[in-house]
Amino acid sequence: MTLNQMKPGESGIITIVGGEGSLRRRLLDMGLTPGTRVSVRKVAPFGDPMELSLRGYELTIRGEDAKSIKCNKGAV
Repeated sequence: MTLNQMKPGESGIITIVGGEGSLRRRLLDMGLTPGTRVSVRKVAPFGDPMELSLRGYELTIRGEDAKSIKCNKGAV
């Protein structure tokens, strides 16, 4: 499942960070790396942007960027 498909209150472990070039590098630099636990805190009414909680901080990303991040929902 991709990160943009998750609903508020759901969490999972990032397995793959897709994208190419600067997009992928930017996502990795923000802490969205494989093995990181992430939970969805809020999603805007039309699904973009979404607020995530990971590594002890909150991060807001665009829905389009969240489509390139795969995770295992509910994984410990």
